[in-house]
Amino acid sequence: FFSPLDKKYETALCELLGSPVLPLLSKKGDITIGGAFSVYTQTPKSSPSLTETPEPLICTRISFREFRFAQTMMFAIEEINNSSSLLPNVSVGYKIFDSCGSTLSSTRAAMGLINGQERTFGKTCSGQSTVHAIVGASKSSSTIVLSQIAGTFQIPVISHFSTCACLSNRKVHPSFFRTIPSDYYQSRALAQLVKYFGWTWVGAVRSDNDYGNNGMATFIEAAPQEGICVEYSEAISGTSLYEQVERVVRVIKTGTAKVLVAFLGYDEMDILLEEALRQNLTGLQWVGSESWITSSNLALNRYSGILTGSIGFAIKKGKIAGLQDFLLQVHPSQDPQNHILKEFWEETFGCSFQSSLHGTKQCSGSERLRDIKNPFTDVSELRISNNVYKAVYAVAHAMHSMLKCGENSETVNASCTLKSILQPKESGEKVSFDERGDPAATYQLVNWQRNSAGEPVFVAVGSYDASLPNGKQFTIEEMNITWVGASRQRPISVCSESCLPGFRQAVIKGKPICCFSCIACAAGEISNSSNCSPCPLEYWSNEDHNKCVPKVIEFLSYEETMGTLLTAFSLFGAGLTLVVSFVFFWFRHTPLVKASNSELSFLLLLSLTFCFLCSLTFIGRPTDWSCMLRHVAFGIAFALCISCILTKTITVVIAFKARTPANTVPQCLASHQRMGVVGGTFLQVLVCVVWLALAPPFPHKNTIYAAERIILECNLGSSIGFWVVLGYIGLLAVLCLILAFLARKLPDNFNEAKFITFSMLIFSAVWVTFIPAYVSSPGKFTVAVEIFAILASSFGLLFCIFAPKCYILLLKPERNTKNHMMGRDQDHKSLKKKGSAHCLVGLDDPTSNVKVPRIAQGLRKKKNRLTRYNSELANEYVKNSYNLNIMFYYILILW
Repeated sequence: FFSPLDKKYETALCELLGSPVLPLLSKKGDITIGGAFSVYTQTPKSSPSLTETPEPLICTRISFREFRFAQTMMFAIEEINNSSSLLPNVSVGYKIFDSCGSTLSSTRAAMGLINGQERTFGKTCSGQSTVHAIVGASKSSSTIVLSQIAGTFQIPVISHFSTCACLSNRKVHPSFFRTIPSDYYQSRALAQLVKYFGWTWVGAVRSDNDYGNNGMATFIEAAPQEGICVEYSEAISGTSLYEQVERVVRVIKTGTAKVLVAFLGYDEMDILLEEALRQNLTGLQWVGSESWITSSNLALNRYSGILTGSIGFAIKKGKIAGLQDFLLQVHPSQDPQNHILKEFWEETFGCSFQSSLHGTKQCSGSERLRDIKNPFTDVSELRISNNVYKAVYAVAHAMHSMLKCGENSETVNASCTLKSILQPKESGEKVSFDERGDPAATYQLVNWQRNSAGEPVFVAVGSYDASLPNGKQFTIEEMNITWVGASRQRPISVCSESCLPGFRQAVIKGKPICCFSCIACAAGEISNSSNCSPCPLEYWSNEDHNKCVPKVIEFLSYEETMGTLLTAFSLFGAGLTLVVSFVFFWFRHTPLVKASNSELSFLLLLSLTFCFLCSLTFIGRPTDWSCMLRHVAFGIAFALCISCILTKTITVVIAFKARTPANTVPQCLASHQRMGVVGGTFLQVLVCVVWLALAPPFPHKNTIYAAERIILECNLGSSIGFWVVLGYIGLLAVLCLILAFLARKLPDNFNEAKFITFSMLIFSAVWVTFIPAYVSSPGKFTVAVEIFAILASSFGLLFCIFAPKCYILLLKPERNTKNHMMGRDQDHKSLKKKGSAHCLVGLDDPTSNVKVPRIAQGLRKKKNRLTRYNSELANEYVKNSYNLNIMFYYILILW
């Protein structure tokens, strides 16, 4: 602020505060490009005082690498000035300042680039900057300061070595560009590299500045996404105290991680390696960032052996024709007044131009740089230097486009006319960078190896291109990599060893996810890397739990023992029924067969054959047809069977309970019997037809009951239909049992109602116990229970009804007579029970001429006497039949 009343400032209204900052190297031109490099690497460590004026900032110890960067910029500008196609008739100058690797020096350099060296500036402080663009700086922290100051005046800054992702923020750094990829890509690429080699347990160390902190933060953010755990993360800076560096090395040494990710600048790496060498830190696989991975200074140092086998990303190497000759021509005589050239010469050859210095040889000036091998003269790894070269040319091309140079000019002499007002911000917008000012992220993967002479060399073993899709970004030649200790065996760095097949990882409480215990996978699961995943519904895990195999399909087959036995019993029952049928057919004209109502008996035997054979439909692989057939055949066969028995029972009851002649006409019974059988069976057929029409049974894969296998069964389709079919059979059986029980004491030598009662008791007992057994039986045993119930009830009916008759037919033929059937003995020749017997026999005996009404009337008069008379004759037969049935019950129970 200047007061207009103060006459002291009438002629000079703008004056520079403090002393001007002079450039290390400079050259005038129509266009001036500024440069900021860390030519000096050390600053005095003094604490500022609030009461005293700070001492002038003096930096020492020349960095040959950074000085090569500055000379590369000068070389590029000389090429452009000598070019006839790029900026013709326009000279390009430069001003190169030292940023000294610190933010304070970078601030002074930025002010020097913008202000110039004049102490006064006309009558106003507004004017043009002394530079139109700035190349630099080498450190992210320095570049941040430089960009913030220059960005205020819209001066583009193009960095060759600042990789901090924070510089891509266009709101904070609107005029910043760089020719080196952002750490946003490098940090993620490092995480992917670590994952590629299978290292899940790593340590991390970083520079305590914007470069290291931002880069490592991005790496730590990306690491968990790749399944990587960071055991520790330590930070050091170029000004760290010895105790801090010693502690960091001690942490690294005591850690269990065998891989160390070092996101460090050159200076911090140098400090760390010095202490690592002192503490004998060996056996670590170093993974480095581009800042130090190709540093020839580190390779030529005494601790380079620690880094053998190191691997990391580096900027692609380039070739700059003529640069080496330009560097070798550097000599103090080029500018005798320039102190930086003298200091460089003295530092390079270890001499001094001042003879007064004791113990130091005097520089003659005839020394040759060709005889020296140091980072300045080494042009074999032109990576960052190539970025400086590209940055200068980017500025030149932007200026060329802005100044309307080219063939469209009217005259040759005026082929390139400088605009009256040059806006520096326009040049930055024309440079080919992305919207954040970043170039394409491409890296070389570099490995530290030793040549035949034992010298460290940087070998490219792969590449990385972030512009390619995932999975194709890496190209790695692993066979060419040398690992820590010059080994060809890749090191292993994990917190916990990988689980064996069939086990999954279980996180240990209080530890990172990379530290885990191994737990066996559950049945039906397979191990998939770190987890157990269930197999699909129709698959099951193998013994090793590493593969899903199809589940075993289970059904009651003919080949297995149970299926074979049930098939044998079924065929045996059907065969036995046919034998009984043959016996009855053979003795069809005998009184016993006639008295048994042969028509219903043969129909009953036929239905029993169907009952035995229907059990075969339950065995074998279920299909659509077999599922429908098994239940329908079962229901109709048993309905026919029980209908026959019920009709026989009703016939017996009607015949013996008739009290009037009209109720005892035997000719009427034949048609009633057929109607009863047909009607009882027809109702079951109707139910089955409705069942099949609405919801028929179908094959079903049951995976619920047994997880390890598939039970192939028949789904009922409609449970109501099944239970109605079964309930109807039960209803017929109950009716038959009740009627047979009521007729159990009817007077007769051959009382069939008693045998029907026994058969219905067995039938009911079997099917009552079938219900809970059917519901609770698992898998194929459900089918086996149903078959057993069919066979047991069928055998029960066959034995109880037909065994006593076959016993008489085959073993007691003397009882198979009409007199025995009619109840005659030696003392009574008269007819005792002819009428009632004729109701049973007369239907099949055409020789009978007894008048039914007269006999029925006689029966009513002599009922009591005939009952007592016949009881003794029937006792022996009933006793034998009862014993036979008891024996059958024992056999059934044992089975």
